[in-house]
Amino acid sequence: MSDPLPPAIEVSHLVKSYGGITAVSDISFTVARGEIIGFLGPNGAGKSTTMRILTGYLPATSGSVKICGMSVATQPDEVKRRIGYMPENNPLPEDMRVSEYLYFRGRLKEISRRNLGPRIDEVLELSDLKRVRHKIIGQLSKGFRQRVGIAEAILAEPPVIIMDEPTIGLDPHQILIVRDLIASLRGRMTVIISSHILPEIEQTCDRVIIINQGRVVAQGTPADLRHEILGHSRYQLQAAGDAAALPALLATIEPTLTLTAQTDPDAAGFRTLSLSTERDGELGEAILNTLLAKNYRVRALTREQPTLEDVFLAATRRSWDVVSAPRNGNKPAA
Repeated sequence: MSDPLPPAIEVSHLVKSYGGITAVSDISFTVARGEIIGFLGPNGAGKSTTMRILTGYLPATSGSVKICGMSVATQPDEVKRRIGYMPENNPLPEDMRVSEYLYFRGRLKEISRRNLGPRIDEVLELSDLKRVRHKIIGQLSKGFRQRVGIAEAILAEPPVIIMDEPTIGLDPHQILIVRDLIASLRGRMTVIISSHILPEIEQTCDRVIIINQGRVVAQGTPADLRHEILGHSRYQLQAAGDAAALPALLATIEPTLTLTAQTDPDAAGFRTLSLSTERDGELGEAILNTLLAKNYRVRALTREQPTLEDVFLAATRRSWDVVSAPRNGNKPAA
């Protein structure tokens, strides 16, 4: 029986310091093969520094990084053959045509001439670039340039793709194309994406890793992080009836179900009420049936689903509370 393949990315106790300022402080995480990971953090959290270390562009101060089981520090050439990298500001040559650039990059990536032509056609199709394949890159819009960068990153079919802000500056239609393109890589390539567009991360990624002040402050699926960090479910209710008796009635449904806010009644006697519970399970039907049985009138009942933005803000706020600032008063650089 053959040994299982090592994880796509293994980061262990990674530290990076610049002149006494620690940009990355003891980060550890693992990414399985075929996963799509969102790498999140506020400005200055250490995201870009970490991604540059993963690609071998920057050396680490201490700790280790392995790509497909190979050390970035001791096997940099082998590692770079296994990575497709798209930086935030992609330095594309403005005087080359799209197909010329991809051919040039493909030869640098050691793709044979026989296979390169069909592969270029394939990535042009995947990236929706066929109509501009003969255009000069300098004449393309921001959206097309971003897609050229993605096409170049996946050209040699590396097992690991690293993207820094791949959808920045794109319109909604272009974002949808890029999202679908990234999703199509699931299972075939491991993708780690740094982005501030949290709805895109939530719709695209299997897991997220949130860092702040150079440390990992949360990691897991969006659903797991909602439970771990926010720890409660919320309901929005519009109802008319005995407001004073409502808290006790809610407790009979679920002991942790509490009334957290309410408005004054409108002309028809309806109040908008906010409910909170530590229970994950669905309580909507039980709330509705109980209120109707007690002669409350219910106009609306919805369960509020916290977004990844809510999770991100709570995780980073919590980390600012528990992690002391650097002694020199400066925030770590990204």
